Amino acid sequence: MKQMYIWIIAVMMLSFTAEAQKSKPAAAKQQPKPKLVVIKTDEEKMNYLSGYDLGMKLSASVKSSNFPLRVPAIVAGIQEALEGSENRLPQDEIQRIIGLLQQMNPQSKNQPNMAEIIAKCKKEGDEFLTANKTKDSVVTTASGLQYKILRPGTGKSPAETSMVTVQYRGRLINGTVFDESYQRGEPATFMLNQVIKGWTEGLQLMKEGAKFEFYIPYNLAYGERPAGQLIPGGSTLIFEVELMEVK
Repeated sequence: MKQMYIWIIAVMMLSFTAEAQKSKPAAAKQQPKPKLVVIKTDEEKMNYLSGYDLGMKLSASVKSSNFPLRVPAIVAGIQEALEGSENRLPQDEIQRIIGLLQQMNPQSKNQPNMAEIIAKCKKEGDEFLTANKTKDSVVTTASGLQYKILRPGTGKSPAETSMVTVQYRGRLINGTVFDESYQRGEPATFMLNQVIKGWTEGLQLMKEGAKFEFYIPYNLAYGERPAGQLIPGGSTLIFEVELMEVK
């Protein structure tokens, strides 16, 4: 599955080069050459080098395909993702298009079916949450979020628009740790309304100094979308969270 996503992203990142190769030399005479972005400041140079390095690495993942290049649409997708905009496509359409991309991928025959993976993760998550909510120490909210108080706090509670600083560890229900601030050696600071719904709701139940464990169903986490390399679509997530400061 990982290789499939690398392939998809690579096609997107290499679209400009591929389009130019397909249309030369006649089309090159008909269309004005795109204006180059001016790279002057250190910040711009860091961004440019990061993008160029990523493009070079991803180019190695693309050999050949029948990908129907439409540069304006690709540019719009990249720009909106970087700006943090919501995906324009509904979830069922996303799954359908990913299926088409899988068919174009030469390695797709060796890849597990995404719909099957999502269904499996959702089923396992439902079973886990059903058993977990019967435990005396676990509280279930109206949304389906579950939590356990590991340590109560004494400070103030955040609002949805608060800036918070936390230490955390996230894992799948099979125990796989996919992210943690402890290992990085520094806490994370963010706006509470800019994270997954389970965090936005759950942290408002805490006070500064508290430590909770959250059991977040897929619809309050990343939905049916995979997140990174370790979180399949439809996954129920477990987070151990310490609320250190509310700003």
